[in-house]
Amino acid sequence: MRTDIDPRNLIGRKAFDRNGTRIGTVDEVYLDDATGVPEWAAIRTGLFSRDAFVPLEPSELVDGALRVPFDRALIKEAPDFGVGRHLSPEQELQLYHHYGLHIATPPGLPARTSDTLAAQEDPA
Repeated sequence: MRTDIDPRNLIGRKAFDRNGTRIGTVDEVYLDDATGVPEWAAIRTGLFSRDAFVPLEPSELVDGALRVPFDRALIKEAPDFGVGRHLSPEQELQLYHHYGLHIATPPGLPARTSDTLAAQEDPA
């Protein structure tokens, strides 16, 4: 994922799986607490469905849409932690395992956690 993209610009974009099948729309973006880098996106999978968390690191922004390199079925089966809340290190670990991604915390550094970036207007 390109790090020069403002995470607020991801909100509202369509999301597609690796086969080009539409998953839904980016509802929220979660930032890494330590680095501030966008780490997770919550994808609204349907009008009456829940949001599914997807990792942003292996994902790409292609033609204005988020392309997630996983199958739609795997994404829809992701653990449901609800949106609008902080992801704990344990929840993130569950998500990484679900997607078959491995993460190592370097010695001496705290475990990574993510905060949400709500789709709100900046007060100016």
